[in-house]
Order: sequence, then C-alpha cells, then structure tokens
Amino acid sequence: MRSRKVLKFNMFFAVHFPSWLKPEIIPGLPIRWYGLMYIFAFATAFIVYRKQIKERNFPMTDDSLTNMFSWGILFLIIGARIFSTLIYETSNIYIKQPWLIFWPFRNGQFTGLQGMSYHGGAFGCLMAIVIYAKVKKINFREVGDMFAASIPLGYTFGRLGNFINAELYGRVTASPLGIIFPNAKMLPAKEEWVAEIAEKTNAAITQLNGIAYVNLPRHPSQLYEAIFEGVVLWALIWFFRKRKPFKGFLVGLYFLGYGFFRFIIEYFREPDADIGYRLEFVKTSLPTAYAHPIFSFSTGQVLCFWMILFGIVWLFIASRLPNKEAVYIYTPEEKPLINKEDASKERNKRRKLRKKLK
Repeated sequence: MRSRKVLKFNMFFAVHFPSWLKPEIIPGLPIRWYGLMYIFAFATAFIVYRKQIKERNFPMTDDSLTNMFSWGILFLIIGARIFSTLIYETSNIYIKQPWLIFWPFRNGQFTGLQGMSYHGGAFGCLMAIVIYAKVKKINFREVGDMFAASIPLGYTFGRLGNFINAELYGRVTASPLGIIFPNAKMLPAKEEWVAEIAEKTNAAITQLNGIAYVNLPRHPSQLYEAIFEGVVLWALIWFFRKRKPFKGFLVGLYFLGYGFFRFIIEYFREPDADIGYRLEFVKTSLPTAYAHPIFSFSTGQVLCFWMILFGIVWLFIASRLPNKEAVYIYTPEEKPLINKEDASKERNKRRKLRKKLK
C-alpha cells in the first residue's frame, strides 16, 4: 500500500488551479465547457464577420454568409481532427482503424472528438474558403481578409476551454505567473532543479512509497495564447482592416502573426511527453519540463514555421495579383461579388416581403 504524507503545503508565489472549475458544465453529464467554448468561438467569429459586411456595405447576403461559415466549420473540424490523429497520436491506432477518427465513443461511452489540432483546423478552413469562393465565383481575397479579422477573437475561447480542462499547460516556473495544475505530472524532489524550484515556491512535497514528489507551478500557456494569439492578434488585424494596402493582406498577416506568436509561446510550453522535440539541432540533457533550448523545436513550432513561411509567400503573391486595390466601402456602382443566383434569391425575398407588407 502506498504511503502518502504531505511535508509542507504553504504556497507563496504559485497559485493553485481553482478547485471549483471543472471540465463538465453539469457534473455527471457529457456536456463540457470545452465544447461550449467552440460554440462561443464560432458565434463570435460570425458576429464579427457580419459586422464587417455591414460596415463595408459588402455585397453578401445572410444566406451566403451562413453557407460559407457552414463550409468553414465543417472543413475546420475535419482538418483539426485529421491533423491531431495523424501528427500527434503516436500509437498508430488511427492508421490501423481510421474510422475511429470521427467516432465520438470509447468503450461504449460518449467522449466526443478528443484531440483537435489548430494548425489542421486553420488550413482546413482556408481550403473551405478557397473552394466556396471558387464555386460561388466570389473574390477569395475579400472573404479571406474578413475571415482573418474574425477568427482570432473567436480563437480566444478555444484556449480558455483548454485552461478550464487544465490541459496544455506550460513548463515549470518559479515566477509569480505560475499555476499548480491538478493533473500535472508529479516530479521527484530528489532532482536538484525540482528541489530548488520547490523551495522558491514553497511547493507541497508529497511522499509516495517513501519517495518525495512535488507538483510544481507551471506557465498558464493557454492564457498566454488566448491573449497574444487571440486578443492581440485580432486587435492588430482589426487595426489594418481599413488600412490594408491590397486585397489578401489580412490573410497573410493572420498566418504570419499567429505563426510568430505561437512559435514564441511554444518556448513556455512543455512538448508532448511521447513526442518530445521534432528537431534538435543542439542536443541537451535538460528535462523538457524544466527548459526549452532555443535550438530545439516542438511539433507546434515546426508547423508554425510553415505558417510563417506561407504568410510571407502569400503576401508577396497577393501584392502582385491583378485587381489588388483594396476596397474599404462598396458602393452600388461596384461590381457585385455574389453570383447571379444568390442575387436573384435576395431579390425574390424582398419581393415576397413587400407583398406581405401590402
């Protein structure tokens, strides 16, 4: 039988994760805050996008907007799920049984789609916009720019969902920003660096089978991402929405900005234990929970590098495409960006409304 004894428990610098904050909205029911945050994220992006349509007098109907968002959400979920199962899953279970990728049950219980990759979702959504614009014969650069100014604010809710789940926390820290997450891995106090940080933070040391362990404070990297990849990036893009030098500029700015912020914040996150660093140009013996060497790169950083590169290349291409001049407010004389079928539907709706009013 394991013996468990707490030697000290007073905390000075670190903050404990709120004990009242649970993943389930209602205990016992399979309804989680994380899923609700996705709804908030989509709703926020939709509202911000619709605001841009109105302030620019952009020729897009509510039906067209709803259809486009439906495509975007569908492709986002598909891309996020496929990337997560193929890139971050090391057991190869999804390669052997690919039908489980979108199967929301495990051992007879509803678990939802656990595991979503942001990078996969971003490129899935991008593909949806490209395909929708091609099918409907509308300008991809225009609708893409408005998406770029809408998504980051919604993304903030996703990272708040990760925080509520007490997952994707960062590396160990002795700074006042540290938070002790309940599910974080207990570290052996015999390690010199563990003992040093435990002493600095007055962390609680627990005896398990005669061995001293401690749960050290971690960087709340979910909140860092919510702030910089969400609010700050949105504010930056929102500032340029009426100042963009050419169509498609905000798309490139989004991929470049998100990739940069996420790349830096990855240094505060601990890479997945079963994956570690994808690239290590300088080998190190330091544990991943303690330090992230500057020349060691996680999976997220590798994907962010490609996002940054894509953003730079797209800005170069978009600045040289024909009809690149940005239009901030559309007038009735402007050529419509919606196809004739959608325009006809809108006219019919207005006719029916006038008949009812008469």
